[in-house]
Amino acid sequence: MYKNQMLFQKIICFAVLAASALVFVYSLGLMTDLYDSLYLTMMDPENVEDTTVTGSRIYYDMQPFNSSLTKAGIGLILVSLFLFVTNTHSRRKYYVGNYISTGLSVIGSFAVSAWALSNISSYKRQYLLLDFEALKEHSELWNTYYTESTFWFDAGFVVFGVLMLFSVLLIFNLILKIMVMREEKRLIGSGKGVKA
Repeated sequence: MYKNQMLFQKIICFAVLAASALVFVYSLGLMTDLYDSLYLTMMDPENVEDTTVTGSRIYYDMQPFNSSLTKAGIGLILVSLFLFVTNTHSRRKYYVGNYISTGLSVIGSFAVSAWALSNISSYKRQYLLLDFEALKEHSELWNTYYTESTFWFDAGFVVFGVLMLFSVLLIFNLILKIMVMREEKRLIGSGKGVKA
């Protein structure tokens, strides 16, 4: 069980780091379709209401959130790297730093996921109110990208679902590590009374 736990511990730390990097990559792609299809509908970038397509202001409304999401992705990567700084991925026995790095990673992951999913759901609802008929006409007239797809919004649920899953497994690993350390301590304690 000891070797399996050590292998699991290493895998899950790398998985949390990969999921954090995925959040960052997702934030870079989130606005792609909106830019391609909505940016040219704006008649005056200074006035978001002056548009050829009702509802296209979502492109501007989402930008502060997208910027914050990118920063949050970088923050998650840094917090995940703290798992490696404290050797949480390879340490046989956990110390205070390992508990702190695990806690920070889990709390950060769940906090960012809750905040991001709440915003993504809200912006998806706003996006679905877009006048797609007018957008299609604009696209045909100006030969711009047209889509009604909610792919990037829906992908957020997968990305943050993966992040939360790995965070739960990080907690599971911590519990497993505590059990292994207790068992090891018990075996060492029981071996002290044995004479060679």
